[in-house]
Amino acid sequence: MRIVELILGDDELTGIEAISVVENPAIEEDFIALKSEELKLAEVDKEKRILMGALLIPNKPIYRRKGEEEYYIYFSKQTVEKASQLYLMNGNQSKATLEHQHTINGLTLVESWLVEDEVHDKSRKYGLNVPVGTWMGAVKVNNDEIWNDFVKTGKVKGFSIEGYFADKMERPKESVNDFEEDEAKDILSEIKHIIRNEKQDLESYSDYPSGVKNNAKRGLELNKKVNNKCATQVGKVRATQLASGKPISKATIKRMFSYLSRAEEYYDEGDSKACGTISYLLWGGKAGLRWSESKLKELDGKKDS
Repeated sequence: MRIVELILGDDELTGIEAISVVENPAIEEDFIALKSEELKLAEVDKEKRILMGALLIPNKPIYRRKGEEEYYIYFSKQTVEKASQLYLMNGNQSKATLEHQHTINGLTLVESWLVEDEVHDKSRKYGLNVPVGTWMGAVKVNNDEIWNDFVKTGKVKGFSIEGYFADKMERPKESVNDFEEDEAKDILSEIKHIIRNEKQDLESYSDYPSGVKNNAKRGLELNKKVNNKCATQVGKVRATQLASGKPISKATIKRMFSYLSRAEEYYDEGDSKACGTISYLLWGGKAGLRWSESKLKELDGKKDS
């Protein structure tokens, strides 16, 4: 399955035109409706009608379908930053739509920032644990119909963006091989279950040791130093997941063991700039190999007992 990076060109034909409030945001991050603190004025309980949420999340695979073709798109940190700047520079703060279909008035972007700190960013105060580099926004809603009929009723749950981007088709250094295609299919299956509100009979595990998390973090740091040229997008997403201690499925653990077993020969501890070394660390490194092998034996043992 193709994984396409979307970028902003240097001409005036690319950029974000509007922010849309939607029921199923493609970035899969719900916004938060904020109410005002009590004011010592006549209307002490009047709501501020401000929505806060993620507008664009860097390096997050977003499923797309065009005709019979299925693929993923993603935006780099650099593109997210550039998009946030151009949106304001072009004066589009008050351009908004509902479900990408209906132009609506009375919605204005009143705050815009990029997440720079994992602990102290404003987004953390409201329970939004989005990655560093995420474009956050606060939108003022001066539209009674939208606020009462869509926000307060829960009909809309997040932000989405509308714009024009160029495709960057080439994948630096690596192609999407069968291993990454299997991973993409697994992600696609999970997304389809979520869209259909189907329950998945799949357990996930997050009991991997700190060595796995630290290796993934180091891989991300080293990749950043070489302009993120190493690994496929799937590998980068997996590293972010492991570094954050998030749960992974048995199917992912199998792929983790398979990849780390095969790619160990390309790992050179003394060469921190080599893509083979960086990619290996992104998947948890040697600690990941030991844990995935042990975990699979444990799970297979439970199945046989």
